[in-house]
Amino acid sequence: MVVLRDGRKLIGILRSFDQFANLVLQDTIERIYVRGCYGDIPRGVFLIRGENVVLLGEIDVDKEDQINLRQVSVEEILVAQREELELKEKVEKIKSNALYNQGFCVDTSQNDLY
Repeated sequence: MVVLRDGRKLIGILRSFDQFANLVLQDTIERIYVRGCYGDIPRGVFLIRGENVVLLGEIDVDKEDQINLRQVSVEEILVAQREELELKEKVEKIKSNALYNQGFCVDTSQNDLY
């Protein structure tokens, strides 16, 4: 399992890596978690540039079966993900407006810098 810098989670068979943490995954799926559900989107062979890797680990199949998550179809999980993102945006907008009304400036730049 690989967690990327943009938050995506990829599961596949690790076929190759190098000193820069560039990875090649075979039979890759992108797993999306929303609340108590998850959905898998098949992606095939995936080449990942090392600078985008946050976490790389092996999945314990026995423990994975014990987790109480319900698998849903790709369409359902994408709809749920979109709804969750819209809700987060609304909450963030309310927070920004509240801070602006208290005299704080609003940061409008959107980037992935840490």
